[in-house]
Amino acid sequence: MSTNNEQFTANAQPQAYGQAMMPSQAPSALAVPGVQLYQFRGGAGSWFGTQILGLIVTVCTLGICYPFAVVLVERWRAKNTYLQGRQLQFIGTGWGIFGLWVKWFLLCVVTLGIYSFWVYPRLTQWKVEKTVFA
Repeated sequence: MSTNNEQFTANAQPQAYGQAMMPSQAPSALAVPGVQLYQFRGGAGSWFGTQILGLIVTVCTLGICYPFAVVLVERWRAKNTYLQGRQLQFIGTGWGIFGLWVKWFLLCVVTLGIYSFWVYPRLTQWKVEKTVFA
């Protein structure tokens, strides 16, 4: 039994929790230089339609439903992105980000826009955390 969150690798050497894998331990596709990891298959027509729909949703609701437009665009991006041949899927929802969006908006108002520098990284973090393999 291991203490201190140690893991044992194939050659029985302890690996501390959170320690990076050595190149010999990495999956074969990641270890080969020049192997294409990402592929994007989206087209201009579907992107344009998605953007127009997101714009209409945002403008007609005076920006209140912007989180739903973000989800729409992220679903399109994930649907057209492949990682090592596996399609991605965006599992976030408009309601899932709506509360955060209201909080971020209020913090921007209270701080006279200073908090806006933190909004993009937080939104990006939320997007990445909600993107999974299909």
